[in-house]
Amino acid sequence: MIRINHNYLKLRASYLFADIARRLEAYQVQHPGKEIIRMGIGDVTRALPAACIDALHGAVDEMARDSTFRGYGPEQGYRFLREKIAQHDFKDRGAQVEADEIFVSDSAKCDTGNIQEIFATDIRVAVPDPVYPVYVDTNVMAGRTGVFQDARYQNLVYLECNAENHFVPQLPAEPVNLIYLCFPNNPTGATITKEQLRLWVDYARHHKALILYDAAYEAFIRDDRLPRSIYEVEGARDVAIEFRSFSKTAGFTGMRCAFTVVPASCKAYTAEGKPVAIRDLWNRRHTTKFNGVSYPVQRAAEAVYTAEGMAQVKALTDYYLHNAAFIRQAFTDLGYACVGGENSPYIWVNTRSDSWAFFDRLLEKAGVVCTPGAGFGKCGQGYIRLSAFNNFENVQKAMDRIRSALI
Repeated sequence: MIRINHNYLKLRASYLFADIARRLEAYQVQHPGKEIIRMGIGDVTRALPAACIDALHGAVDEMARDSTFRGYGPEQGYRFLREKIAQHDFKDRGAQVEADEIFVSDSAKCDTGNIQEIFATDIRVAVPDPVYPVYVDTNVMAGRTGVFQDARYQNLVYLECNAENHFVPQLPAEPVNLIYLCFPNNPTGATITKEQLRLWVDYARHHKALILYDAAYEAFIRDDRLPRSIYEVEGARDVAIEFRSFSKTAGFTGMRCAFTVVPASCKAYTAEGKPVAIRDLWNRRHTTKFNGVSYPVQRAAEAVYTAEGMAQVKALTDYYLHNAAFIRQAFTDLGYACVGGENSPYIWVNTRSDSWAFFDRLLEKAGVVCTPGAGFGKCGQGYIRLSAFNNFENVQKAMDRIRSALI
């Protein structure tokens, strides 16, 4: 008989955002016609930058002519895009990354979920708490955890993030092999300094561990003192893989384009302690299980790095940051402590009450959807996450409704 991967049975009943969708659907059935303002999921709402649209149209026209038509492209991504990424996102900022260390994909979510496949199943994994659920669930599926008990999976090392440590985790008290970090953070919106990040790099080098660094929201950093890449820290190339995305940077959530950086010097080890280049393993996995991002989409992504594209992306992220600042100020004025919303599109609000109860309160009384912090882990209980990815008119309306609901 055909058998299942029993690790899937360890997963919690549903994905966080599926839970929210079900509650929202039930509410809409009971309140037909009532306008709902969604500030939960981090999906963008503004049109693509004009430079990207122009490049996309041009590439589509190329596909309409035999002389310029393109079929299968390189699974790792076209050279024209990889070279632009290496230059503008890294070398121009003092981080040494080469084009052949960049792997273009359709999603940072997919890459952060898939990268764990190339590592042993008996390694010790550390995740922040609160945490982006994909980091945890994919390791559950792979069999690296025990059962879910007391709001946590057994055998995972949880790095607690709270108001006391400003939502930047401390180094683990026990040795770990694989470490997930995300800054600016999803869900809390917290940021990390270069000095704090250096502690993690030093830890990984000392323990021969590996850091998976999710920098999907780096484009929202406005404080020049904050690192945009882990490779700004000396020695990080040997112990870190970085994930980036055009989804939030340039509004590509519907276009699907991202990339992962795996430096040539980054190593993992066999059971006998022999070093193996992770780039080679990821390249093998990538070329076996992925067929590449479409040519028109990669041309659109390339346009992000033109002078016009960079200005338009800056304006786009500035727009969402303006929303974030407005949301944060509104909750601060109501007496709630907040994190994020300054170098991040997410605002993490201390509700001083149960996360799901506060979610229901905002939905019932204000018609506003947030994300309950408890869905991101035990340390998220008592918080909600609000997303700034909406138009400003909706943000203003949502805050007006929330004021009325909470006063």
